[in-house]
Amino acid sequence: MRNDRITWTPMTRGARRLACAMTAAVVTLTGTRALAADASTASAPAPLRRIVVSIPDRKLALIENDSVVRVFDVAVGAPQSPSPVGTFTIVSRVTNPAYYHPGKVIAPGATNPIGTRWIGLSEKGFGIHGTDDPDSIGHARSHGCIRLRNADVEKLFSRVRGGDVVELHAERTPQIDALFTR
Repeated sequence: MRNDRITWTPMTRGARRLACAMTAAVVTLTGTRALAADASTASAPAPLRRIVVSIPDRKLALIENDSVVRVFDVAVGAPQSPSPVGTFTIVSRVTNPAYYHPGKVIAPGATNPIGTRWIGLSEKGFGIHGTDDPDSIGHARSHGCIRLRNADVEKLFSRVRGGDVVELHAERTPQIDALFTR
């Protein structure tokens, strides 16, 4: 069979057996290495993480294995653009993101309104991010996202992964109060 770039030469039965054996050996070796890598990481299970945000308290708790690891002050959605309420998951993580708004793009840097990190949620268009306005923290001033100081969002970013659960609560409950009064 002739192609513009490749000339096909039929293999003898012995050559085909040798090629199959070599391919099987490579696949087996690769699979063994992958299993060994999985076994070494499987011995220490990843912590079960979730983020809980109390919108009225303007606080965010990072929880690992049912223990509060850290609590951060946050800014939440303004009355005209409230933060969504519910349970979401982390779907993206971006270092030094660009800000996109219809007709406007702001490159990463000191004037970027989403700061140095973006943690995208499964609710399209919403996320947890830094800010170029640290005085907004503790207030209801965002367009629905959860804002942290850049140093705080960088600490949070280093601990969370895609698939982690994020709960946004609009009301105080005894369980929510317990998270933020420890």
